[in-house]
Amino acid sequence: MADNKPMRLWGGRFEGGPSDALTRLSVSVQFDWRLAPYDLLASRAHARVLHRAGLLTQDELDRMLGALDDLDRACRTGEFRPTVADEDVHTALERGLLERLGTLGGKLRAGRSRNDQIATDLRLYLRDHVRTIVSRLVELETALIGQAEENAETAAPGMTHLQHAQPVSFGHQLLAHAHALTRDVDRLRDWDRRAAVSPLGSGALAGSSLPLDPAAVAAELGFDSAAPNSMDAVADRDFAAEFLFCAAMIGVHISRLGEELVLWASQEFRWIEVDDAYSTGSSIMPQKKNPDVAELARGKSGRLIGALMSLLTTLKGLPLTYNRDLQEDKEPVFDAVDTLLLVLPAVAGMVSTMRVNKAKLEASAPDGFALATDLAELLVRRGVPFRDAHEAVGHLVVWCQVNDKDLGELTDEELAKVSPHFAPGPDGSVRDVLNVPGALAARAARGGTAPDRVRDQIAALRETVDDQAAWANES
Repeated sequence: MADNKPMRLWGGRFEGGPSDALTRLSVSVQFDWRLAPYDLLASRAHARVLHRAGLLTQDELDRMLGALDDLDRACRTGEFRPTVADEDVHTALERGLLERLGTLGGKLRAGRSRNDQIATDLRLYLRDHVRTIVSRLVELETALIGQAEENAETAAPGMTHLQHAQPVSFGHQLLAHAHALTRDVDRLRDWDRRAAVSPLGSGALAGSSLPLDPAAVAAELGFDSAAPNSMDAVADRDFAAEFLFCAAMIGVHISRLGEELVLWASQEFRWIEVDDAYSTGSSIMPQKKNPDVAELARGKSGRLIGALMSLLTTLKGLPLTYNRDLQEDKEPVFDAVDTLLLVLPAVAGMVSTMRVNKAKLEASAPDGFALATDLAELLVRRGVPFRDAHEAVGHLVVWCQVNDKDLGELTDEELAKVSPHFAPGPDGSVRDVLNVPGALAARAARGGTAPDRVRDQIAALRETVDDQAAWANES
């Protein structure tokens, strides 16, 4: 940034300038410059409203819009940049406009304040970037669905407390992560409905005595409505905090997925192999292949949660309306956007390219007496109260542990010796239910892990994800 004479949007009642310490503390252009395209977009809409109010002639409007277009071009190419003397994005852009228009550029400030400008700019920025985030979520959902389709019939050990519980379809487990992400997209779409309110026209806090048209500005900028209360409009940062909650929740979900990927890739599990493109090695141990993407996804979740806590803490004690504390709203939001757009493609790539060790999964599926529940439910179908069935199967597991046998290795005689409930019945031997494919197929109710239900989920999720992608691509 080149030095330039300081220009401030305030100062008429001050005899002297700010101290160096205040200037350094006050400046925000180093991070809010990314809002420049949105500030210029709002400036065009404001110029047209000033013209309709009779405050700009047609010639002045044409010159104003031409200068704003040229300034936009210069910002995008890097020809125009903020200087060390610019306090914020609004100051820098007004300087650029004055350089192009002279005193005419000063007319654009009528009827608006940096208070309603920044509230508008941040909403525009977030509404734009949320659709990009949804596109990246769609990519991760699609990767999970693709792997689930390949593994709808792959049996895996389902776990609770990280202990073997019941066999599940590995595709079913992958889709559990996809469903969490679809809720994240739902939250963002619902967030967008509340964020689609324009603060522009609220001025510093009380609106304007000029004959402006906030509703027309709102419509031009793609908002659903103009803010109904000018004080709330400039003070409200609910939209930023709510976005950060959505981002933190996405972070939690990709962290949980990351944790499972780390476990699955370990030598103890060996359920998956991570592609070389999404792995790193060790500087000292040549044999290592580390699932860094999954680990970084876990780590970045803390950053996203911290951003939410930071903004909520800033907001909690602020009186109405605008306070300079609100300058602290942007960096957590920008960091959350950047973090999600950095992490999500990497996780999607890791999931889409990982290789599933089906043989290892299916061999492990019945381990840990995972079919015990199927045995208990067979007894229930025979009329045994579940309490008694649960206890009988528990005794059987203890007998197996003492005798170093698995459930599938027991004979009818050994089963009957433990409990008369396990004697063969009209429905055959209880050993008939002690197989993994049968256990999966039996759980065929809605939401169950039966391969047919997994394929139903896949079909429904593909429709959902297609709808999400279409929303993300709307202009």
